[in-house]
Amino acid sequence: MHNNIVLIGMPAAGKSTVGVILAKTLGVGFVDTDLLIQQREKRLLQEIIDTDGIDFFLDAECAAVLAMDCQNAVIATGGSVVFRDAAMQKLKKNGTVVFLDVSLQTVKQRLYNIKTRGVAADKAQSIDEIYFERLPYYQKYADMTLHADGCSSEEAVSNIIAILKNK
Repeated sequence: MHNNIVLIGMPAAGKSTVGVILAKTLGVGFVDTDLLIQQREKRLLQEIIDTDGIDFFLDAECAAVLAMDCQNAVIATGGSVVFRDAAMQKLKKNGTVVFLDVSLQTVKQRLYNIKTRGVAADKAQSIDEIYFERLPYYQKYADMTLHADGCSSEEAVSNIIAILKNK
């Protein structure tokens, strides 16, 4: 594998969890762009959003992705990375983008801490609104889609590896 595997999808879709297991399984590096942002900004994601606003956060997220230099890695992105085309073009250039697709119902079951989790969305937006706003972007940028509802993290990893082998 010469390229990165880039995981995109809604907050709570399992990108970080699946990403770590996938990287271990493939014997490659793992990068979580949310952690990169926090390291670069020296603040928590929610702090950045609360203090500087969503646009600043999206620009910081894009800058973190553009500054990244990794090969043969699994990259778990923040759910909002798809709002900056420059970030997605960079990720697609040297990676296969896998959309971890989970239903709105699954997101709602998992995402009980949306106000503190560092989700780049207007406080007035419901989970439904966030979901339907982002879904077309995930579909647009995905090289492949894994329907991950009802999958354990290990099953998701096996399915991604199978999809990549058949690519």
